[in-house]
Amino acid sequence: MSRKGNCLDNSVMENFFGLLKTEMFYEHKFISINQFIEELENYIDYYNNKRIKCKLKGMSPVQYRTHSSKVA
Repeated sequence: MSRKGNCLDNSVMENFFGLLKTEMFYEHKFISINQFIEELENYIDYYNNKRIKCKLKGMSPVQYRTHSSKVA
């Protein structure tokens, strides 16, 4: 844990949850908890496997990790 007042260690997760709420949660009405869980699993799969990022040289996070482990 970081010292009190140093929130840099939480920034990655706060960014993820902010995107999750903006892209998935706020725009949808869920009929049941099972539907919510299914949509959440689909979003996490999209976030890790299909989402293209310019910072990652146009690859998804999984593709970038695979590519960088082969290069190193």
